[in-house]
Amino acid sequence: MRALQISAYGNPSEVLRIAEIPETGAPGAGEVLIEIELAPLNKHDLLFMRGYFGGPVAPTVVGNEGYGHVAAVGPNVKNVKVGDRVLAPNLSLTWRERLLAPAKALFPLPGGDRLQLAQLASNPPTAALILSEYTDLKPGDWIVQNGANSGVGRSLIAIAKKRGFRTINLVRRRELIDEIKQAGGDIVLEDDPASVAEAAQAVGKGAVRLAVDSVGGSATATLIQLLSDRGVLVTYSSATGQPLAIDELQLIGKHLTVKGFFLGDYDHVSKVLPAQIEAAPLVASGALTVPVAAVYPIAKIKEALEHLHKGGKILLDFSQPQ
Repeated sequence: MRALQISAYGNPSEVLRIAEIPETGAPGAGEVLIEIELAPLNKHDLLFMRGYFGGPVAPTVVGNEGYGHVAAVGPNVKNVKVGDRVLAPNLSLTWRERLLAPAKALFPLPGGDRLQLAQLASNPPTAALILSEYTDLKPGDWIVQNGANSGVGRSLIAIAKKRGFRTINLVRRRELIDEIKQAGGDIVLEDDPASVAEAAQAVGKGAVRLAVDSVGGSATATLIQLLSDRGVLVTYSSATGQPLAIDELQLIGKHLTVKGFFLGDYDHVSKVLPAQIEAAPLVASGALTVPVAAVYPIAKIKEALEHLHKGGKILLDFSQPQ
């Protein structure tokens, strides 16, 4: 079967190639054979291929997310059946036409747009766990985030609304403001220090208890200004690649806490599946939508990598013939 494989850890455009690998064989007890249809391509995949997170000895198949259907089930599998659409377990080297997975890590997806459902594996759980793991948010509390137009940002808006929280959403392009408002953002502003006063006025006496950063650099300083006393800043990415800009006096004076988040941490393993199940109806109903920039067959993986560097959500299509 076809797979995307790296020959060594390094520059993805140099080490990633299509390879023929052995078939998986029939599923054993408690196992399921998944026919992969789509797989998101994201920045985490690039870091993985460069060796930042460790991994199997190369050459190895790569891929962190996958969407497909159940092609066969082994003995004692009750929770999914042949034909069900499912998500492959995260970090399971998914960029292959077929893979075996433990049935206990799966659930049948609802009906809906397959391009949207294929993005359910990591961004919504990232948002859901950031909302629940770092501070005890109450209905009516405010969360401020930058990078609000990202997959995680849009997921955070939808899940926060479902849980009764309100969001302040900062975007780096003014033309995105109306789009993020339509996605459910309560307050949407350009990511600029001048927006702090406008956001603070809109919040009034409300508490901004959580800030979520995916940009880094000077953008972090804006989040810090908006956090209330004893608030928490959580960072999960760095679009700029710049160190966080944090005013020590605000950090001390407001008793703030700064945390880092990575979905693949061992502490989160048992919480990912429930978070996916929570978010699935939001995706199926259209309440959570992430625009797709392009879908590439795996034969055009080089073009897909180039497109990813330019921005936008990219999906790989494993169902197209070579």
